[in-house]
Amino acid sequence: MSLPHAILTALLEKPSSGLELTRRFDRSIGYFWSSTHQQIYRELGRLEQAGRIRALRPGRPARGSKKEYEVLPAGREELAAWVALPEDPKPVRDPLLLRMRAAAVVGAPGLGAELRRHLELHRRQLAEYREIEERDFPPERRAGQDDRLRHLVLRGGIDLESFWITWLTGAIEGLAGPEGAVGDTVRDKAAPRDSR
Repeated sequence: MSLPHAILTALLEKPSSGLELTRRFDRSIGYFWSSTHQQIYRELGRLEQAGRIRALRPGRPARGSKKEYEVLPAGREELAAWVALPEDPKPVRDPLLLRMRAAAVVGAPGLGAELRRHLELHRRQLAEYREIEERDFPPERRAGQDDRLRHLVLRGGIDLESFWITWLTGAIEGLAGPEGAVGDTVRDKAAPRDSR
């Protein structure tokens, strides 16, 4: 996914000013495609210059009024073409996994605390997603196609957070030493492990 496509999606859902768009990214799209406010404003300029979006004329001219943007037919066509493209899954690039691999070589000072911190962060994120699901997608609500697709995206987030919670819980338990804490010793670099 790319930022221009995320912006086109958001503007097709609802024409917005740059400020409103950044707030919407903070509250929803940002859960799975994060971007800084500066990047969003820069991309709005590029999309406008490319003829994919345009600024709506304000009802009344006012000094300092916010520009509101809408998607033009060329932007809708661009987004539809992108949606239809095949795309392979992206490999996972998580610094925590790399740090754990490095800890296997140099030791694991503080690894237990870091794993527990990540576990807590994922638990909080899961709770937030479940609140959103309860509020926006109650079982009694009859969902249209758009809502079903949005709910599937949210379910993907819920399932991903559930995976991380299960994995981190298992990692913490699996690495616990006899005292019940993840080992924090540094491997003796002078005596490399036998690779046979």
